[in-house]
Amino acid sequence: MCEIAETAEFRKRLADLSLPEQRRITQKLTDYIYPILRGNPFSGPNIKRLSNYSPATRRYRLAQYRIFYQIHPRIVFVVSIQKRKDAYG
Repeated sequence: MCEIAETAEFRKRLADLSLPEQRRITQKLTDYIYPILRGNPFSGPNIKRLSNYSPATRRYRLAQYRIFYQIHPRIVFVVSIQKRKDAYG
């Protein structure tokens, strides 16, 4: 079982979204995504390990958004959230 830690960058990017989007994403995070990441952050239907990222980074797909995170022993650091069109540029 892993702990979840949100970085300052993640919180800033989430705060930059519109209020309805913030509420929707926060609800999804607490009800669905964080429980999945606590149990098995390495694989799942919306999880993908990104190549050529250092340190090793994974992303969780949430509709038009991508949530990026890194796994350290027993802690999952949620580092960023971006719209798909801006995420891979």
